[in-house]
Amino acid sequence: MGRVLVAGSINMDIVARAVRFPRIGETVPGQDLAFFPGGKGANQAVAAARSGAETALIGRLGDDAFGRELQAFLAGQRVDLRHVQTTAQAHSGTAIITVCDGDNTIVVVPGANALVDASDVEAPTVQAGDVLVSQLEIPAPAIAAFFRRGRTAGARTILNPAPASESGRAVLALADIVVLNETELGFFTASDVGADALPEQVIALARGLQSARDQIVCVTLGRRGAIALVGGDAITIAGRAVTAVDTTGAGDCFVGALAARLADGATIAAALDYANAAASICVQRMGAGPSMPTRDEVMSVLETTGPAL
Repeated sequence: MGRVLVAGSINMDIVARAVRFPRIGETVPGQDLAFFPGGKGANQAVAAARSGAETALIGRLGDDAFGRELQAFLAGQRVDLRHVQTTAQAHSGTAIITVCDGDNTIVVVPGANALVDASDVEAPTVQAGDVLVSQLEIPAPAIAAFFRRGRTAGARTILNPAPASESGRAVLALADIVVLNETELGFFTASDVGADALPEQVIALARGLQSARDQIVCVTLGRRGAIALVGGDAITIAGRAVTAVDTTGAGDCFVGALAARLADGATIAAALDYANAAASICVQRMGAGPSMPTRDEVMSVLETTGPAL
């Protein structure tokens, strides 16, 4: 069994719930305010750890109250934090999130996450069978160095190119598996991909994104499930009918759960189905990091409802 190594962001999420999203220049009353551990890297690490994988996180925190609270939460999830540095040069990463009817808008202030560099990702040992995961909330040069180390060691690399940015184009080809949503797919293919895009359109665009025929590209489609290109085949994972409370962290849950199952030796099809079920549980809870389900919870859903493939 391999390990999951996540190089990525660690944020404190400040979440306001409102009856609707404000228009430009408008103020709307909020229903409540909450603080949740988050950040795409931290979320993915928690999802992997709760799915039973030996998981380590690589990143940076500010020397502040948020940093100490985030470190305590992650340690409580059995995430190895030996490669998380505390710096006085910047505050801990912060995300300002508005939630309405299960959807969200997010503004991320990177803080210490922006200081992660190639030296950070050189510290952990990487072995064949490990799964390396990253996203675009840390600088691309650090991701590139991390993935090159993984490939040299015979590990598998997973990139979640979110939030989509031009800097992400340089690391797409270094990923064995790319997991992104329809908005990110539209960005990287310079296409208009809406929430109602037809499966054929998604598949065609995903093929155009592949840097090699053996690269797996998985497009998550929210309540509609996901579509993955595996070799020359397109695998469709049907959505699961649930009532979403907060979609924050759902994509991170999918990625972390996927990595955990692959590290455990599961086939890509089985790992995708597991990740889809995990994300369906995540959206039924408030917050990002704390909403990640355990392996037992996901297996219970799969045993009750069967695979969605």
